[in-house]
Amino acid sequence: MTARRRTIATLVGLALVLVGAVVFRLHAGPGGLGRATDPFIIELRWLMVCSAAAVGAALAVSGALLQAILRNPLASPFILGLTSGAGLGIVLATYAGYLATGAIVAMQPPVWAAVVGAFAALGLVFVLSQRRGLIDPVHLVLVGVIVSVICGAATTFIQFLLPDRGMAVYTRWVMGTISENTPWSRVALVGFVTIAGTGIAVLLGRALDSASLNDDEAASVGVRLGLLRLVCFGLAGVLTGLTVSIAGPIGFVGLICPHLVRILAGARHATLILGSALAGAALLIIADAGVALIRLPAGRMPVGVLTALVGGPLFIFLLRRRGFSMNAGRGGGA
Repeated sequence: MTARRRTIATLVGLALVLVGAVVFRLHAGPGGLGRATDPFIIELRWLMVCSAAAVGAALAVSGALLQAILRNPLASPFILGLTSGAGLGIVLATYAGYLATGAIVAMQPPVWAAVVGAFAALGLVFVLSQRRGLIDPVHLVLVGVIVSVICGAATTFIQFLLPDRGMAVYTRWVMGTISENTPWSRVALVGFVTIAGTGIAVLLGRALDSASLNDDEAASVGVRLGLLRLVCFGLAGVLTGLTVSIAGPIGFVGLICPHLVRILAGARHATLILGSALAGAALLIIADAGVALIRLPAGRMPVGVLTALVGGPLFIFLLRRRGFSMNAGRGGGA
């Protein structure tokens, strides 16, 4: 099969999987699989579908961008601390608002706080992982994990400073949840930014292909690496922050989806980014359908728990099968 046919086949296949995931979610409910007849239930399921699609696509595109510009196959919003940083930003803003007004806006966390938190975490990881002006792939992952843990601990600490009426909501939100209480206006905002961000990232495909070389080779073909990194980091930060603002930190989507698409369609970044968006949307819709079908005594399980339980072993399988090298970014000076 030629590269072009392989690309088309992969994208068409992922689009069909996404359509199937949407149909599956629209029929999934606490009572099992079945067609809903109540207009309110139908609208609610469509809200969950659109929210999961926007969040999943945004996380997957963020992961693809970070892996490309950092030349590191283990880069993702979750591992590099962007999701934890965004979560910390939201909780800090909520606590500040509580101190100022005595009220907690738990169900609609501020978008700007999530974006600022994601940028702060990414900037900290980027600075601390450099050695002699170059990005060390091992240090990048280690620093990202440490920053993520610190942000998570700080988030938990601030939760304990909130009154009891805020604890239950935020404990559930921090685990990652596709909420049925998210207003359509916020879902539309995240969806619009995700589509726009994906389009920009696809247009950067050729530049990212060149940036996968070392710095000197990339510069020799006219790639402005400094500007490209800034744009990619900006897109990843905005997309991650927006997803956390409506769903909380959800792991492994931004890590797994780019690898799956890379296996199916190759490493050309325009295809990789578009395919990752389709795969991320489908994956999170299916995960949310699974959560809707699983009945637990304590209520609805956060979707972030399911993505971690499935994504962790899947990534270990891919890691062993593909034999990813942690030296991918050495010498490139990313």
